[in-house]
Amino acid sequence: MEKTAFDANIVQEMLTEKTELVETLKNDVYSTYKTFPDKTLNGMKTTLIYPATKQHIAKYSEQEFHIVQESGEDYKKVTLPYVKNKALSNQWVYNILNKETEADRIVFEDTCPDSGFILLPDMKWDRKDMDALYLQALVHRRDILSLRDLDQSHLPLLKNILEKGLSAIKEKYGIPANKVRSYLHYQPSYYHLHVHFAHIKLDNPGFEADRAHLLTDVIENIEMKSLYYKEKTLVFKVREDDHLYKAFLEHGCIQK
Repeated sequence: MEKTAFDANIVQEMLTEKTELVETLKNDVYSTYKTFPDKTLNGMKTTLIYPATKQHIAKYSEQEFHIVQESGEDYKKVTLPYVKNKALSNQWVYNILNKETEADRIVFEDTCPDSGFILLPDMKWDRKDMDALYLQALVHRRDILSLRDLDQSHLPLLKNILEKGLSAIKEKYGIPANKVRSYLHYQPSYYHLHVHFAHIKLDNPGFEADRAHLLTDVIENIEMKSLYYKEKTLVFKVREDDHLYKAFLEHGCIQK
């Protein structure tokens, strides 16, 4: 569950005698309070996963993280077998690409089978607070798992996503390209190539240095060296109860 964004139009309604204030700190002219507005102004957004697998439960449970330095060889020997055997199902992605679900939420689509994609709002965004804008571009191709698969042959796809994704966001929401971050995650939360588009004001934990790779940097790195992401050692964090962490331990890639 998460608190929905404040609506500027109802702030005045929150500052009335119906709002309960409980003082938590006072120092000279400064004080802080726990604030309990009328229940009609106190909505929360709730996301439900049902039925939830053990992997779903682990993903959203509090736990320890560890830093991994994954070489290109580590990816082939450890990560790729994990992705093929243990990763969460992509069926929900295919449902979107096939327009079996969420078709009404599509912001833009390029139907080209090689360089095309669908752009739609991330479930975390309420589509009201423009400063929290967050969308994802899902590629139509199903043979690209992650950043690790990318090489020079994928540049037309990546450039197409960057150009048309930013253009669609400008047209739909009026937000210019210089206000939007476009990036990929590694490791991603699901293994079907996708690109994130987020407003620069959005305070998103997914934009951490050990996970986010700017799309413009990815394009430039591949232009300099086609096999850049197949060979480069990539650093990321992994949850302690994740099968991937256990696989890295078994192969001696992590020292506790």
